[in-house]
Amino acid sequence: MAVRRSARPDGSSRHDAVPKALYSVDEAAVLLSQSRSRLYELLRSGRLRSVHEGRTRLIPAGAINAYVELLEHEAAAEPHPGPRR
Repeated sequence: MAVRRSARPDGSSRHDAVPKALYSVDEAAVLLSQSRSRLYELLRSGRLRSVHEGRTRLIPAGAINAYVELLEHEAAAEPHPGPRR
């Protein structure tokens, strides 16, 4: 039985010398802690960019980083409620 290696947050494994530039939808979903369905919603809405290589949809590493930055920017812009009593 083969041992499956999990990807590190930057997409590399212990044996990779170069970080990944493109991720499959499933890999990107794992990196973003989202379901596959939710990832496709993000792609349809334009909040997450993708490219096609033939019939395969791939998510650039830069698009993943841009989406995380977008979330951080939106979180910083939200008004925070006062303390609960």
